[in-house]
Amino acid sequence: MRITYLKEDKGESIDLTRFIHDHSIDLNNTKDLDKLMDAIGDAKYVLLGEASHGTHEYYTWRSVISRRLILEKGFSFIAVEGDWPDCYRVNRYVKGYTDAGSSAKDVLSAFNRWPTWMWANWEIVALTEWMRKHNAAQPVNKRVGFYGLDVYSLWESLEAIINYLDKTDKQAKEVAMQAWHCFEPYIEEEGQSYARATAHSWVPASCEAEVVDLLLEVRNKMQQYNTDPEAVLNVERNAMIAVNAEKYYRAMMKGGPYSWNIRDHHMVDTLNKLMDFHGIHAKAIVWEHNTHIGDARATDMRLDGMVNVGQLVNEMHYHDGVFAVGFGSYKGSVIAGRHWNDVMRKMVVPPAIANSWEYIMHNAGATDRLMLMNKEVKDVLDKKEIGHRAIGVVYNPQREYGNYVPSIMPLRYDAFIFFDESRALHPLHIEPDGQQMPETYPFGM
Repeated sequence: MRITYLKEDKGESIDLTRFIHDHSIDLNNTKDLDKLMDAIGDAKYVLLGEASHGTHEYYTWRSVISRRLILEKGFSFIAVEGDWPDCYRVNRYVKGYTDAGSSAKDVLSAFNRWPTWMWANWEIVALTEWMRKHNAAQPVNKRVGFYGLDVYSLWESLEAIINYLDKTDKQAKEVAMQAWHCFEPYIEEEGQSYARATAHSWVPASCEAEVVDLLLEVRNKMQQYNTDPEAVLNVERNAMIAVNAEKYYRAMMKGGPYSWNIRDHHMVDTLNKLMDFHGIHAKAIVWEHNTHIGDARATDMRLDGMVNVGQLVNEMHYHDGVFAVGFGSYKGSVIAGRHWNDVMRKMVVPPAIANSWEYIMHNAGATDRLMLMNKEVKDVLDKKEIGHRAIGVVYNPQREYGNYVPSIMPLRYDAFIFFDESRALHPLHIEPDGQQMPETYPFGM
């Protein structure tokens, strides 16, 4: 089907389907990523998106790209949209630290925050085992890390701090316990009950002072926590999470963009700390949803005063090289829930709505493809807003029209990877056929 676009500044009609067909690459194997690797060049920040948190192809192709970045360009770590304490256990495992776990499956099975399938899946098991094998052949200071950027882990971070300080600093542990006791009445519902309570007059004060005191205590004594190569980093990040999680949950009840912006600012702050930790030559791979890594200024998010990781990293580190890759698919299946804390379900993803980005990509040729947003593409599309599908962990396929973000695609991403039909992720606690790990890389690599 021919889809046209009138480019008003030039007074000409563009056949979008033909244009996309002629300016994209069929994606069949890792060799087809060569032009993407060339386009990334010497960028120090590569942001890899996803249009859902439950699609097999997004995870496997991000893994393939990450492996090439590590092997060919010396990237230092992968940072993901996950909780710091859980991901730090993965980091210890892939770096071969003492008592770090016996297998990737065991380490990842400990992810117990809903939605568990985001990281407790067979696709991540495969990547984690590859990273451990790769790191085993590297000197300690060259081993590639795996970290979580998110802000949700208030209680897990407090618990990690308390357990660590119990062995190293009893005085500081008392400060951590004061923060724990302040939050303890709200532990059953994570941050929601705390958010509701602080919004009403029956709570005399928030726990803000307690977590700020804890952060100051930790930062003043950081050098004495240097008991392994990353202990200082780990303790400081957990304390910072306590501060920003308290702020985030308190902001939840106000609505609007404030809580979203707290979260994305926290993720970028953690990313910056990781870059500082890994030194002047550090390079970062970031795995997050498209809504986080695609520059918010190219979407309607900007109209609501929202910023995101992609925008902030571009603003802060443009001169170091930032390259964002968006992902999407026309139809298929996905793992998601019908509501928050629902059991995970394999759901059908219907064909994309007419005139959406995914619909246009499909009509350009029903194949998987890679599109680089080069100068020629920007010249045609840099003023064209097109709906681009975003599926969350809560998903209702019957309400498709609410899942599209108006986007100027070549300003939102530097490249886009499209799958004509995608498949659901393989969660760990769904046993694979024959009790064996399912195929988790394209073309059996």
